Amino acid sequence: MDKMIQQPRPRGPPTPSMSTPAAEFEQQVTGSPPPPPTPAASPGPTDAQPDWSDAADDEDFFLAHVRQHFKNCSGPHRNRILADLLNMCTTQQLSFVHQFVSPLLKKDPFTTLPDELCLRILSFIDDPQVLARASQVSRRWRDLLSDDMTWKNLCDKHDYGRRLSEASSGIPLPTLTRPPALPLSSLEYNHSFPGTLPGPSTLSAMSRGFDRVGESSSAATRPQIRSYKSHFKQRYLVESAWRTGGHNTTRTITQDGRVVTSLHLTPKYIVVALDNARIHIFDREGNALRTLQGHIMGVWAMVPWEDILVSGGCDRDVRVWDMSTGKCLYTLRGHTSTVRCLKMSDANTAISGSRDTTLRVWDIRQGICRNVLVGHQASVRCLEIKGDIVVSGSYDSTAKIWSISEGRCLHTLTGHFSQIYAIAFDGNRVVTGSLDTSVRVWDAHTGEAIAVLQGHTSLVGQLQLRGNTLVTGGSDGSVRVWSLEKMCPIHRLAAHDNSVTSLQFDDTRIVSGGSDGRVKVWDVKTGHLVRELITAESVWRVVFEDEKCIAVANRGSRVMMEVWSFSPPEDAFCDRPLSLPQKLAEPAPTRPLTGDFRRSALGLPGSDDDSGSRDVDMSDACPSTAPLVGNTTFFHDD
Repeated sequence: MDKMIQQPRPRGPPTPSMSTPAAEFEQQVTGSPPPPPTPAASPGPTDAQPDWSDAADDEDFFLAHVRQHFKNCSGPHRNRILADLLNMCTTQQLSFVHQFVSPLLKKDPFTTLPDELCLRILSFIDDPQVLARASQVSRRWRDLLSDDMTWKNLCDKHDYGRRLSEASSGIPLPTLTRPPALPLSSLEYNHSFPGTLPGPSTLSAMSRGFDRVGESSSAATRPQIRSYKSHFKQRYLVESAWRTGGHNTTRTITQDGRVVTSLHLTPKYIVVALDNARIHIFDREGNALRTLQGHIMGVWAMVPWEDILVSGGCDRDVRVWDMSTGKCLYTLRGHTSTVRCLKMSDANTAISGSRDTTLRVWDIRQGICRNVLVGHQASVRCLEIKGDIVVSGSYDSTAKIWSISEGRCLHTLTGHFSQIYAIAFDGNRVVTGSLDTSVRVWDAHTGEAIAVLQGHTSLVGQLQLRGNTLVTGGSDGSVRVWSLEKMCPIHRLAAHDNSVTSLQFDDTRIVSGGSDGRVKVWDVKTGHLVRELITAESVWRVVFEDEKCIAVANRGSRVMMEVWSFSPPEDAFCDRPLSLPQKLAEPAPTRPLTGDFRRSALGLPGSDDDSGSRDVDMSDACPSTAPLVGNTTFFHDD
């Protein structure tokens, strides 16, 4: 006893190299090495809380005296009492102490750092889910993330540039920077795919465009987007729907297995032409409105402009229709063979190309032919227009550049060894695709060849050009993405098992349809397959906008149209919070946040907590340990 009394007591809390008396006693009895004093993991949402129901009646009286004594002690005296108590604890008891103390030691850095440093820290986070969860940690965090510059930077990182419709709606916010490979000029419309519309020179007069969804669409009824946070929210939800969501409506166009020759999606209509001489008009939801009948043979070319539709086909006539009434306004005659391609340069002028080797310039308001462009030696298969210039591709293996106002050929582009089936034109460069498997790039001002792009092994029948990015599709089933800056391929996509029948791309995605009956969505930047949208027997045509995709395909003997919508839910633009997609929502814990604030508080993968929360108001005087509870939300619009 004297020796035990003379042994000095350790002062201060135990360290990892210091064993407790209880641990030493267990080691003597069992002979096993003492367990390390490492605390256990933080309790989860289902861990039981301490139960004091079996406490004796006099314990409360005793603890009250202990608390009063501890309160009256000085700092060093308190440390001695704690050290003595901790030295008497077992490993499990020390673990309990750690779990209780650890959250109390957390310090929210955003409560002490100035706003500039906090915003600087947040600028390094490019995951919108992390920012959304961070805004729900406390009032302070939410106020920081209400700064619109944070969301503007995030829009820049994700290439969520503002749309033409928003830029022209009077919103006092600058246009976001476009990615280098897809500059802002890429928002101009070219005619390289079905359903496209003229460029910005006539866009304001037309009040049309992919991003200006018509007044009849749901986008017209949404509140104007006045912040980058709201803009990012809309774009993020649309992109998420393209990857994993969306809903579709299927319509039967005909049950006699006809060939679909043309498909267009306008701000008000979906227009489908077939080889049975009929043109079907649907609203944007896929509901049938009317059928245009007047052609006596198959319709092989058409182009819409607001409520006006110009069509041509095997009966050699060019017809002008009013789609709102279904009335034929004019029947324009002059071609002596099938009208194979049609485009419009403005609201009054349409240009047609025919198998009779000529192009004709029509005044569709007066119903007269203004000019005949003669020069090709074989069928005119494709044409494109920019301003006063029209370029045409022919089965005579040449492409020609024409002046519409002068009615003469400016340049003849020779170099292909076989028929030209596809053409693209952006005002400066002409790109042609041919049966000789090559893609050629030309200078539109001089008519000189710039490059020959090799890679396809069969007919190149699909082309689209945006900025310095070119996407081509061939009968070999492949889709290729090219850089016109370096004149080299960026991606080689083994897209389909048969011919690529339809192709379109924008800043984010490529949508391709093939004779193998599949419609596939690809990431234009990485070249990875995003999803397979449709499976049928064969796909005739596909067109899409930001929030809508239309595909026409064969299923058995029926021609079916699928209308896919990727619009955000209606409540996405209300003041109440919008729920995360199901795949992002996880069971929410009810315990305090633990771990470093960038992993746990922000919900980064690998942290103890990886779920969202609702808004929790917290005073700055309290630790930022707001519990994460249910009703997982994503964005909150103030």
